[in-house]
Amino acid sequence: MTYAFDHLRASGVGEFVVNTHHIPTAYDTAFPEHRYQGCPIRFRNESPVRLETAGGIANVRDLLDGPDSFFVYNGDILTDLPLAPLIAAHALNDNVVTLALRSRGPALHIAFDEARGVVTDIRNKLGSGNEGTHLFTGIYLVSPRFFDWLTPGKVESVIPIFLKLIEAGHRVGAVAIDDGQWWDLGSRDAYLEAHRANLGHSTFGTMVDLHPDASVSPQATLRGTNVIGPGATVGEGASLENCILWPDAHVAPGSQLRRCIVRSHVLAQGVHENHDF
Repeated sequence: MTYAFDHLRASGVGEFVVNTHHIPTAYDTAFPEHRYQGCPIRFRNESPVRLETAGGIANVRDLLDGPDSFFVYNGDILTDLPLAPLIAAHALNDNVVTLALRSRGPALHIAFDEARGVVTDIRNKLGSGNEGTHLFTGIYLVSPRFFDWLTPGKVESVIPIFLKLIEAGHRVGAVAIDDGQWWDLGSRDAYLEAHRANLGHSTFGTMVDLHPDASVSPQATLRGTNVIGPGATVGEGASLENCILWPDAHVAPGSQLRRCIVRSHVLAQGVHENHDF
């Protein structure tokens, strides 16, 4: 979350609204003063059910009610793409929303007319014949007019709302931003890849982000890219390859792990590949 906060702060954002659901008390622990780097944070819990993206925006209307547009930033992405082109495109055009897109990636579902700067279809849902040309990054600028299309309390994605706006002749704008890095951390492969990419490569092909409060046996073997958090331990004779150990995670002596994620306060033991503990 703080990566997203820092990304937005660098573009001039000075306050945040966060929808929560799972373990809402964790946010009070992480942000006891409801502030981050001097910026106020207001939390709104979605309970008892998650409201999806459109429902989540409707759920905080009272916290965003004003004349200014605001960012929506999905919580499961990690990116440093420049936001200035998105801000400029939204300010220049009379868009209800303006989406940050990328022209390459795993899910090219957005049909984007770059000449006009507008989205024309999504997954051919409007029968345009265009299945999509661009990836939606999960970052967008929203005009307060968007609230007129939302139903408070309704579990709903923003995608049907975007399609309704397009059908009604309103501008759903977009800008393609291919600079920087972008990951959707909703899959374990992307989660592992993001760690690998951010650590980079060493001359010997091994990178380790080892917290000073972690303990790794001198007789352990580390290969590839490994991230070992505070309080984590790796026992004698253990072997790790491309693994992530959360704070206070433990690997038993002699264990062999490849592309594994070990969560906090969990003991991983045995031989495993592509396994989450």
